[in-house]
Formats: sequence, structure tokens, C-alpha cells
Amino acid sequence: MPLLAIFCGTPVRSVYAQETAQPTLSEQLQKLTEAMARTQAQVEQSQHELEEMRKQLNALQALAAQSGASAPAPETASSSSSAPAAEPVTHAEIDDIRERQAVIESEIKTHEQTKVESESKYPVKITGLLLLNGFVNTKGVDAAATPTLAVGGPGNTGASVRQTVLGFSARGAHLFGAASYADLNIDFDGNPQSPATTTNYTGYNASNATLLRLRTAHAGLQWQHTQAYFSLDRPILSPDSPTSLTAVAEPALAWSGNLWTWNPQFGLTHDLPIGSHAVRLQSALIDVGDAPWSVMRTSAATGGTPATGAEQSRWPGAEARIALLGSKSDEGSHLGFGGYFSPHLNPVGRRFDAWAGTLDARLALPWRLSFTGSFYRGAALGGLGAGGFKDFGFVADPGTGNYYFHPYDDAGGWAQLKEKLSQRLELNAALGLDNVFASQLRPYAVPGGTSYQNLARNRTYTGNVIYGPSSYLLFSLEYRHLGSSPIIGSPVGSNVIGLAAGYRF
Repeated sequence: MPLLAIFCGTPVRSVYAQETAQPTLSEQLQKLTEAMARTQAQVEQSQHELEEMRKQLNALQALAAQSGASAPAPETASSSSSAPAAEPVTHAEIDDIRERQAVIESEIKTHEQTKVESESKYPVKITGLLLLNGFVNTKGVDAAATPTLAVGGPGNTGASVRQTVLGFSARGAHLFGAASYADLNIDFDGNPQSPATTTNYTGYNASNATLLRLRTAHAGLQWQHTQAYFSLDRPILSPDSPTSLTAVAEPALAWSGNLWTWNPQFGLTHDLPIGSHAVRLQSALIDVGDAPWSVMRTSAATGGTPATGAEQSRWPGAEARIALLGSKSDEGSHLGFGGYFSPHLNPVGRRFDAWAGTLDARLALPWRLSFTGSFYRGAALGGLGAGGFKDFGFVADPGTGNYYFHPYDDAGGWAQLKEKLSQRLELNAALGLDNVFASQLRPYAVPGGTSYQNLARNRTYTGNVIYGPSSYLLFSLEYRHLGSSPIIGSPVGSNVIGLAAGYRF
């Protein structure tokens, strides 16, 4: 909010000026005076708008009362037939004005309430989404409440609140002319792992995860056109995600073409203005976790967390992206191209390289439609959320006992079409595909192996309707179909029907 940003930024600039340049104190006081004047003007404008909306509401209520009165006499109606008839007022219009009035009143009261105080004395904002999910899976899936893979067998029905999200954000001191910021988000979908667990996937679900789970985190410095940051988040190659209220713990189309996994990154972003558009240049170093299905690695320290294949290579991964951004009138639209490269070591110490080339787009279309999509081609992409849950295949030579490993090539992507019927109602339809090359997977297939080990293709198509009767309440109905094809055996599928009710704060 602009008022909050002004209150947050004003003391920071004063402290910075006192510490660095006493002669500029008068300039800082002048800026403070101007900021307070702008704040007062915005408050007065909000109050004026509130008064106008109250007048409109009273007028609409009067017209609504008149429309409910009995019809006038015939002679009266004929004598006034030349006058324009008042348009009928609907209850929806009255409710809409009441809601807008409540929002403006809430914004004004926000500046009078007690804020969350941090040790640094800079303001902290708490946000969240209390989310209840109900689900019906017609066939067996890998995780009942958050399915991404069909495994066959009987279905299940249930409900969960573990996809609830809690977030914290803060704005801090100015440094080198840049505003500092930080935020983190957690949910309750962590899964404690037993000592017998043979997987080591540290990307989005760390080995020490319990019920409370860290999702994403960001901290950085923001200049006018440049940003320096470190984060735990999805790769910069994949800036968008399909819309869903039933797939939150793992985003919609996860493992079906959506490169989504949250990994530590350190990066730079710079925007080059070109007319009404801008070119965005991004680069980052990334520590990629192992895929969910991988061979157990040894650790030098007893009970310690084993290093990942990327960490054992002793070289960080690198990613870059260049994108053309839309104009201010077409905010959010973009067309981007990206690349990724990360050295890895397999369990016997041999190097292999993970890489990818990507294309992403978000385009505004006529009739309130928008298209969003992302596509990739690469190898060993299990750490980014692709590759059929794996980076490589392996087989043992029965004669020598030696293991042979091979990184899998992979291709996939997703696309979504959104119809924004109104500010409260939207429709979304999406499909996604992740495809490991069968010619590479077949020599390493294991009869009777796990669903992840032999998975060659995972497809998902979904559609949902999301309705928000107010700024804080959300409801959704979603249908999803999972189709999973192993290299050995018949494809399996499951229909997923999901219901969601959320309160956003």
C-alpha cells in the first residue's frame, strides 16, 4: 500500500542520512515534510471517496425502495411517459458499493491500528491463507491430498487443512540507495522421514521436514531497475505457475511439465526500459536438490545429511533468462527464454551434467482471456521438478557387480487459458506433460520396480472455477485427471475432484 510504503521509508532515510552525511539533514527534513504532505493528501482523498460512495449508496437504496412501491396510476404514467425511466437497481450493485465502502474504511483504519513490531523496529506484515481441501480420487495416487502421480489400485476420499500457508514480509533500511526487503512462507505439509527412508530430496521437502515446512524465502536490495537477492524459490526459468486452490502444497501440474521445485538461489535482475516496454535480464547461481527417487548417498558424519549430487560436484548450478515485458497498459505480459546448467556426480563419483533450455510466455487476449505457458527441453531435471521424479537410471552388472548410470533426456511443459469473468469469478483450464525419452529409459527399466523408477510419461489436465465473494473469502471446484505411463506395463489414470474453501488474511 502506498501509505505503508511512505511510513516505512521515511524513518529509514532519516537514519541513513544521520549516519552518512550530516550536512544533508535539511534535505532529508524537506523530503520528510513532502512525504507527510503526500500522506495527508492521500488520506483526504480516501475520505472524500468514502463520502461519495456513501452518497451513492443512499441514492441507490432510495431508488431500490421506490422500485418496490406500487405502480403509478394510468394517467400519471401517461403524463410522465416522455421522461426517461430510471434504470432498475440490482441488489448486486448495492452489495458491490457496500463492499467498496468497507474496503476504503478498512484502509483508513489500517493507519490507526497497532502494527506488528520486530526487533529491528521496521514494520513486519503477516499474511496467510487458511485453506480447507476436500478430495475424491477415483483410483490410487501417490499422495491422497496432493496427488501428482497415478499408481493404480483403489481410490480414496478425505479432507485436509495442511495446505494452509502462513507468510511474513518486512521492509528494512536503505543501503547503497536501494530499499531492502525480506519475506518467507511456510505451510503444514511437511512429511517426517524415518531412518529407513532411502530417498534424499532436499529441494522442496528437506530430510528434516516435519509438519511445519519452509516453502519459499526471499531477501534482497531493490533499486529502480536492478535487484540483487537470495531466495528459496522456483527457478527463474519458470516464473509462472498454473492457478489452483486445491494444489498449493505442490503447485498445479507439478511433475507434469511445471518446473517448480524450491531451491536456494543467489541472483541479479536488471530491467532495460525500451519505450513503453522493458527487457529483463536475469542470472542466478542455484543449489539444486536431488530428485525424489535417487540412490542413497553416504555421509562422512554419522547421522548427517548426505550431500546432493550437485553439491558433490563442488560447482554451483547456473541459470539465466532474458524476457520482453509488456507495457504498463499490458502489465504482466512477457515472453522469455532461459538456460540452465549444473554439474552433478552420480553415486559412484562419475560426473554428469544437468541442463535445460526453456521458453515461457504470458499473453493478454481479447474478451478477458489470458494465456500462460512454459516449455523445456533438457536432461537430468529431477531436481527442478521434471524427469519423471529422477535424474538418471542405473543398472547393475550381475557378473562384475558394477553399476552403470545414465542421465535421462527430458521434454515437457504446460499451458493454461484463463477467463476472468469478473473481479470475483474466474475460470481456468490447463494441461501439462513431462516426458522422459523412452529409448533411454528402456535399457534401465526394472521389472517390478517402483512407479517412479519406471515412469516414462506423466500427464495432467485440469479445470477449475474460483469464486471470491469478498476480498478475503475464496471457494473453488476443480477437476483433474492424472495419466501416468510406465515403460513396463499399462498406463494408469485417476480422476481427482477437489473442493477448496479459503480465508485470506
